[in-house]
Amino acid sequence: MQKVGLQQTITQTTKLSPSQIQVIRMLEIPSIELNQRINEELQENPALEEGRDENLSDERLNGLEDEFDDNYMPDDGYEEGRQRDPLQNEDFNYEQYVSDDETPGYMLHQPSNPVDEDRREVPIIGGSSLIEELKAQVYLTDMTKPQRHIAKWVLGNIDDDGYLRRTTEQLVDDLMFQEQLSVTDEEMESIVKQIKEFDPPGIASANLQECLLKQLEIKKPQTESVQMAHTILQDYFEAFSKHWYDKIKQRMECTDEQFQSAVQEIIHLNQKPANAFTANMYETQRETIIPDFTIEERDDELFVVLNTGDIPELHVSREYNDMLSEYSAMPQNAETRKATQFIKQKIDSARWFIDAIQQRNETLMRTMKEILKAQYDFFLDGEESSLKPMVLQDIADRTGYDVSTISRVSNSKYVQTRFGTFPLKYFFSEGMTNAEGDEVSTREIKKIMLELIAAEDKHHPLTDDQLSALMGEHGYPIARRTIAKYRDLLDIPVARMRKTV
Repeated sequence: MQKVGLQQTITQTTKLSPSQIQVIRMLEIPSIELNQRINEELQENPALEEGRDENLSDERLNGLEDEFDDNYMPDDGYEEGRQRDPLQNEDFNYEQYVSDDETPGYMLHQPSNPVDEDRREVPIIGGSSLIEELKAQVYLTDMTKPQRHIAKWVLGNIDDDGYLRRTTEQLVDDLMFQEQLSVTDEEMESIVKQIKEFDPPGIASANLQECLLKQLEIKKPQTESVQMAHTILQDYFEAFSKHWYDKIKQRMECTDEQFQSAVQEIIHLNQKPANAFTANMYETQRETIIPDFTIEERDDELFVVLNTGDIPELHVSREYNDMLSEYSAMPQNAETRKATQFIKQKIDSARWFIDAIQQRNETLMRTMKEILKAQYDFFLDGEESSLKPMVLQDIADRTGYDVSTISRVSNSKYVQTRFGTFPLKYFFSEGMTNAEGDEVSTREIKKIMLELIAAEDKHHPLTDDQLSALMGEHGYPIARRTIAKYRDLLDIPVARMRKTV
């Protein structure tokens, strides 16, 4: 008979507290979204109020400012003292629980900003998306109301490049499954055919060949080169994509000049019609990025300024603190206990939110300061060659934060410099040692490689082996396979695909 015994094991798990979750979420969002997040919290939590607490005296406020000196920085682990949940303690002390400090530290302390409060207001450009523009064109057709509904649903199947890669049968089946609408293949084909007449030209094409042919069909005037380009794409698309130019010229019985003129027509067509819309939409209206940081120069020294924008002051409601005091003094029954716990929950949530914003700003500033120190030469001259090799772990070691924290800070964050606005990820790259023994950034290597390819003879483009040899002559000994890897990262085709006739 098999004996069944009891075993005792000890396991260690990590559980995030509400305050840690708040901080993590705050770190991930850029400054442009922070204001919206604050407004949402103000709507959801009545214990959180906007503006300065008028009940605080100037004397008390000055005392609070003195508490935040330039040496204060939060621990990246967000110590347990900050995470204490009063609701887990049945017998809490109200006097210890409610403090007079209701002024947010992130508004009192700006140790990283030695300059005056001069914020550059950058307008946010509004614009409709491609799908919205296409939906507007639906109403310019003679479709019936049910057909317009189906057409707008079909538009949702267009991918980011502007292609409709679903077949008619697939669209019919999907429409039935998702919308419980039954249409025939003929009806769906008719709707899709009308959508393919929308702007930009080539939108909703099933493949590249159809997209390019559509653009050529509407091109004015229909010159000989345009007609020849149409024939090439219509009858010899596979051969053209494989660069079998001699075979095509032989079949079409055309001269080199005629063929080259037709090829130029094809080259200037847009392979991604959705990109054409984006280019047109922002020809006069450029998408605006609100930088999270600004690098400013004062007295020949660079400083980091955190863009707080229109972030309001926040404090815990004095009224809720008074309510908690009143309910705590009452005889505790089921009703008052429930009300007391509700008020405590709201006050806790408000404090965690304020604390999360403070820690977010301090974490952002410490990280950006170290990036500035590491890439100081670049921020001075703006030369890409001045960028030093730097990975996330380097900044993590400098700040004492975890790599995951640095990753969250650098994600979707931008810094404005005298030379333009850059994403923080721009400053991170691997490195290698050149022939002189100096460590250089791979970004500099890629730049030199781009220059070599730009200057190559397009009739005899450089192979990866030739590029490797030329890079070695420039003092960068790089293997052919590394050249191929960088070329793929830069989205540069192989030599035979770069060849022109």
